[in-house]
Formats: sequence, C-alpha cells, structure tokens
Amino acid sequence: QLQLVESGGGLVQAGGSLRLSCAASGSIFSLNAMAWYRQAPGKQRELVAVISADSTKYADSVKGRFTISRDIAKNTVYLQMNSLKPEDTAVYYCRAERVPFTYWGQGTQVTVSS
Repeated sequence: QLQLVESGGGLVQAGGSLRLSCAASGSIFSLNAMAWYRQAPGKQRELVAVISADSTKYADSVKGRFTISRDIAKNTVYLQMNSLKPEDTAVYYCRAERVPFTYWGQGTQVTVSS
C-alpha cells in the first residue's frame, strides 16, 4: 500500500505562484506514472499533468504555466504553478500508478482570487 500526502496549497492572488508537493510513503522509482488531478466545485475531476520515466504531459489549460517534476531520492512529485488564474481554483489530488494498482492522496485546496 502506497500512501500519498499532498501539501503546498493555499490562497493566492491571480498571477501568483504556488508549488504543490506529493510525498509518497515508498519508492516512486518503480511506479508507472504519477499525476496531478484537480476537481473544482460542481465539476468532474480532471487530469492536470502526468509524469513517467520518459515523458511529461499537460492539460491544454495549464500548458506553459504549470510544470510537473519528481525527485526520486525524496519520493516526491511537485507541481509548480505559475500565472495562476481564478479558474485554477480546485482541490488538487496526487495520483500514483503501479499497474494494476492506483493510489490517491487526500487532496490540497488551491484558491485563486481575482
């Protein structure tokens, strides 16, 4: 069982930045992929960014503003969020995949004020 703990959320003004962290309870080296999702009130959970051993992918809505990265030594994945917009307001969740298993964190709230 892999546990994921997100941190780094908070309240920020539009145009500001935040860095989210997702700390795993075990090694992330052997994972197939790790990702950040978000869910805004009244909306479905959506993929924001995903990182695997050889690639990163982003939702169109965050390309050029968000960067996903990982530190294998620290078993941590990050999401650097720049030029934040009010529509980025959501609970952000970390997800890890080790086929056939999927693990989720509890989420961290990000609120962007206009």
